[in-house]
Amino acid sequence: MRLLLLVALLATTIAIAPVHFDREKVVRVKPQDENQVSIMKNLAKDNELDFWYPDAINHVAANMTVDFRVSGKEFQSIQSALDQNRMHYEILIDNLQEEIEKQFDVKEAIPGRHSYAKYNNWDKIVAWTEKMVDKHPEMVSRIKIGSTFEDNPLYILKIGKKDERRKSVFMDCGIHAQEWISPAFCQWFVYQAAKSYGKNKIMTKILDRMNFYVLPVFNVDGYIWSWTQDRMWKKNRSKNHNSKCVGTDLNRNFNVSWHSSPNTDDPCQDTYRGPAPESEKETKAVADFIRSHLKSIRAYISFHSYSQMLLFPYGYTLKLPPNHEDLTKVARIGTDVLSTRYETQYIYGPIASTAYPTSGSSLDWAYSLGIKHTFAFELRDKGRFGFLLPESRIKSTCKETMLAVKFIAKYILRHTS
Repeated sequence: MRLLLLVALLATTIAIAPVHFDREKVVRVKPQDENQVSIMKNLAKDNELDFWYPDAINHVAANMTVDFRVSGKEFQSIQSALDQNRMHYEILIDNLQEEIEKQFDVKEAIPGRHSYAKYNNWDKIVAWTEKMVDKHPEMVSRIKIGSTFEDNPLYILKIGKKDERRKSVFMDCGIHAQEWISPAFCQWFVYQAAKSYGKNKIMTKILDRMNFYVLPVFNVDGYIWSWTQDRMWKKNRSKNHNSKCVGTDLNRNFNVSWHSSPNTDDPCQDTYRGPAPESEKETKAVADFIRSHLKSIRAYISFHSYSQMLLFPYGYTLKLPPNHEDLTKVARIGTDVLSTRYETQYIYGPIASTAYPTSGSSLDWAYSLGIKHTFAFELRDKGRFGFLLPESRIKSTCKETMLAVKFIAKYILRHTS
């Protein structure tokens, strides 16, 4: 009996042991023509490659910068295939596990105090939401909009006055679990907005006339999993019928051109769209909240990483939206404003042509509802660290992004009815 218990305990321990990434590499390749694209596709077929940018092999195109993760064991065969075909490559990260550990490069200033210069796990973020409401009861309120597949709460922080009829901006962070800089920005935004009301002229003017609804972590279950089990986890944690593979990409689960990409129908892929639009509790809760506040929401902004882009619709087609010129103008000035702080260069444009095609995205869905100013930030960096931006870069990333968001908010106040 004791032996059986030991075996069961060992099996459980093995099952929940966190994923380690020793000797795994992140490689950058830029295929020059269609022949090199098909070589890349063959390599992906024969090896386990995790695509960081673009997010799936079928989006790879000639002259596109392609970043992927590969095990140390498989790297040798990849390397020799690239060499044989005279394809230039660069190793961005030589040992992924070391890079993951190096990410935490900021010491806690005051133990127990919420730090905006560090990445915070879910428990710390929940405690922080309570603290923000306690500290700024006139300016900040917390709304539970639903719960996740694993029954974690989905919290939105509303910043602004009590009047529900005022113009508002909806912002979300952390729809993809491994993009930690994204929730870090939402925390920074709420803190700075509440703290600077009455002190900073621009922020005071904005908050006197506008509300913000901020979802600090959209994909809570996935975010927890990325902290405890698998740093590179992307999807949520819902069970998939007739599949051992877990999770849906919440940014492919919205009801807009949901079924248009054939590569999104495999539950084992990171881009799996789910069994139906809004099949996921998280997507449904957010969609319901936005639909119920449609009269006031004038802009929707989603924060992702990485690649330093400011994107707008559409993702599912190369057709341009009716207010394309207006969106281009806002994105152009927004990226200019962002660069004034540290000279960080962003590119901007429609998702499909600037990044790569997507279907079922929150951005296109919000636009289809009638929210005519919808944007997605792909925050720092351009690939040196990828999803593992060190903590020492959090503050500078947040400060420059804040400038662009404030500009968008001012634009919305002036130019929407």
